[in-house]
Amino acid sequence: MAFLTLNKTKLKHNFDLLENLFDTEGITWAVVGKLLCGNSLFLEQVLELKPKQICDSRVSNLKSIKLIDPDIETIYIKPAPNGSIDEIVEYADISFNTELETIKLLSKEAVKQDKIHKIVIMVELGELREGVLREDLISFYEKVFSLPHIEIIGLGTNLTCMYGILPNNDKLIQLSLYKELLELKFNKKLPFISGGASVTLPLIVNHQLPKAINHFRIGETLFMGTNAYDGSQYEEYEQHIFKLHAEIIELHEKPMMPSGETGINMTGEKIEFNPEWEDVTKFRAIIDLGLLDIDTDHFFPVNTKHQLVGSSSDMMVIDLDANPEKLKVGDTISFHMDYMGILRLMNSDYVEKKVIT
Repeated sequence: MAFLTLNKTKLKHNFDLLENLFDTEGITWAVVGKLLCGNSLFLEQVLELKPKQICDSRVSNLKSIKLIDPDIETIYIKPAPNGSIDEIVEYADISFNTELETIKLLSKEAVKQDKIHKIVIMVELGELREGVLREDLISFYEKVFSLPHIEIIGLGTNLTCMYGILPNNDKLIQLSLYKELLELKFNKKLPFISGGASVTLPLIVNHQLPKAINHFRIGETLFMGTNAYDGSQYEEYEQHIFKLHAEIIELHEKPMMPSGETGINMTGEKIEFNPEWEDVTKFRAIIDLGLLDIDTDHFFPVNTKHQLVGSSSDMMVIDLDANPEKLKVGDTISFHMDYMGILRLMNSDYVEKKVIT
C-alpha cells in the first residue's frame, strides 16, 4: 500500500522561522491548511504549533479544524457558495467576500445564529480571480457597512494563484491607500490588510513591503520550504516535509520495448516509444499507486536513477535499471512531490497518511 508521511520536526522548524519573522515585523499570519484536505491526523500536528489563525477554502475542512480545537480562529478564504452559508457562519470566524448578495445572506444567517460574522473584502488588483473592482470599492463598502451582525475587519487581495501576477510594492500601496480612504470616509478603523501570501515573503526580506500590510496567509513556504515568488528553495527552511512511499507489488527483469500493434491507452494517448529501448531488458517494478492518486508530472523518485516508464489508473511502472539496491516485492520506493502532487495525494483515500519525527 502507498502511504504519505509528514515530518513533524521539519514542520515545526519552518513554523518557528515564520513565527519569528512575522513577530519581528509586527505582522499577524494565518496558516493556510487547504493542502491537508481536512485530514485530522495532519491537522493535529499543525494545531499543536499553536497558530493564531488557520485558513481553508472548504467549509468541511474548517469543521474538522473546529472539532480538534474549537478556540482556533478560522478563516474561509474564497467567496462563499450560497448553499454553505449556514456552515460558514458556524465554522468560520472570518470569511473573505466579494459579492454583496452573499454578504447579505451571511448577515441574515449570523442574526439567526446570534453571532457577529467578521469579513475581509477582497480587492481586485490584477489577478482577475476574486475581488471587488477598485472603482466599485467605496460604494460596495458602504452597502455592506450597515448590515447587521457583519463586522468588516479588513481588506485583502489575492495574486499569483491563477495567472501568476506577482505582488509588488506598487500594488500593495494601492491596497494601503484604499484602507486609508475607507477609514477616513466611514470613520472606522480597518485593523487588517491581508495583502501577503507565501509569494509576498521576499518583499519583507527586501524591505519593500508597505507598512500597512499587516496580515499574511502562508501555506506553501510552511509546508514546502520554497520561495513561491520564483520557485527556488529557501536555504534556511526545510524542504520535503512530505514524502511518498509506494510498495512494490511486482518486480521482474523485462524488455523495455513493448511488442504488438499499438493503439490508444487508457488516458487517450498514443505512446511513442524510445528507440533506445530496443533489445534492452531492465528490472521493472510495479508500484501500488496510480493516476487516480497523483499526476505523473508532480512527483519524483528520491533515487534519481529510478525512472517512471508507464502508468495506469491504479499502478505505475518504475525502471530500476539493474536493480543495484536489490529491491524486492514488498519493499517501498520513495518519492518527493511538488505542491500539487501533495494536494492530489491528500485527496486520495487510497493513500495512507502517517506522522514521523
